[in-house]
Amino acid sequence: MLALALVVTGVAALLHVYIFVLESFLWTGPRAARIFGLDADTARTTAPMAFNQGFYNLFLAAEILVGIVVLAAGHTAVGATLVFVGAGSMVAAGLVLLLSDHSKARSALIQLVPALLGCVLLATALLVD
Repeated sequence: MLALALVVTGVAALLHVYIFVLESFLWTGPRAARIFGLDADTARTTAPMAFNQGFYNLFLAAEILVGIVVLAAGHTAVGATLVFVGAGSMVAAGLVLLLSDHSKARSALIQLVPALLGCVLLATALLVD
């Protein structure tokens, strides 16, 4: 169960690395425009904000990825804490997006469901062990 938890949280982390790339480097391009529903003027105007926001997503992903490595090295408390902080923050951010803008429900669920599932699996694995 622990391995499955780490795979699922790893997927959540990789998704946030992808969001980082979209927000920090591809924001004014056609892919980000399609995904985030942006027109060219809005993309240009919000590019500095998106660049910064992208790094928040990268840092959340890094917490999980470092946590996975630390867990794999046998340091359960520290590794699990890092994974829970990163994934829990992803869940919280997804909930904020969901509650603040219902038109972004799909994006919010894509962001929060893998992280939430990973947290539940990790908690279960740690309790069973």
